Amino acid sequence: MKRRSAEAVASAAGSPYLVPFDGSFRVDRAATGPPDDAPGKDGNRARLAAATSELDDLQRRLYAENRHALLLIFQAMDAAGKDGTIRAVMSGVDPSGCQVHSFKAPSDEELDHDFLWRTAVRLPERGRIGIFNRSWYEEVLIVRVHPGFLERQRLPGRAGHEQFWHDRFHSIREHELHLARSGTIVVKFWLNVSRDEQRERFMARIDEPQKNWKFAAGDVRERAHWDAYMRAYQEALRETSRPWAPWYAIPADSKSWMRTCVAEIIVATLRNLNLEYPSIGVEEEKKLAEMRALLESEDG
Repeated sequence: MKRRSAEAVASAAGSPYLVPFDGSFRVDRAATGPPDDAPGKDGNRARLAAATSELDDLQRRLYAENRHALLLIFQAMDAAGKDGTIRAVMSGVDPSGCQVHSFKAPSDEELDHDFLWRTAVRLPERGRIGIFNRSWYEEVLIVRVHPGFLERQRLPGRAGHEQFWHDRFHSIREHELHLARSGTIVVKFWLNVSRDEQRERFMARIDEPQKNWKFAAGDVRERAHWDAYMRAYQEALRETSRPWAPWYAIPADSKSWMRTCVAEIIVATLRNLNLEYPSIGVEEEKKLAEMRALLESEDG
């Protein structure tokens, strides 16, 4: 069976939510809700169950073949459902084959390195699925909206000017191309929640005691910068959705539809790798026959 490179596979999932590679993506045209013909919750549960079942098999093949790694990046506004989506989609996968990392505010040690360093040291090994809950894209999203964060990075030159952001996007594209050439399939999800839906979810965190722990006043204050974040997301997706590291803008107002879409894209991506369990040679087959004979001799 013909093998495909990571560069060729990453954007082969055939989803309508694939962000185009020509820089034409527009946030105001990206859906936040499911299409009219989308299944209801029960239908989505069934599709999600089918996808996660296949994902379990594909992950085992990925691990056994040990030629590629899969890196899944999740970015979103607060309350879009990153944690729940990761949990729902990966719930049936062998934990030993996954590596999940959630990136918060950088530490002093991380700030003393280049902006890609703290995520680079958490990249998945071959044969494994790596999941980044936030990523190096924070450096062109929240830092773009709040450029004062750059002061702690003590960067040379004119940090924060237009050429600076152009250079960061260039670094990201080159970094992701390097990963693809090295066998890591990079797939990026922007969970696109509407401002109204985010408000409802924040209200639920206040009103429902079991969700109080999720509430953070700072998340509400960030809503004042919604338009700036949308501009930052639009430019980031335009500048970095490429065949070797595509973005998918997933509608996030319906959690069940969002999770179904993410799971099916992951499955389609891995399916296109044509993963196979390793075969053995003649000598190994002889050795297996010898071991079988030895084990069978124990019966008497």
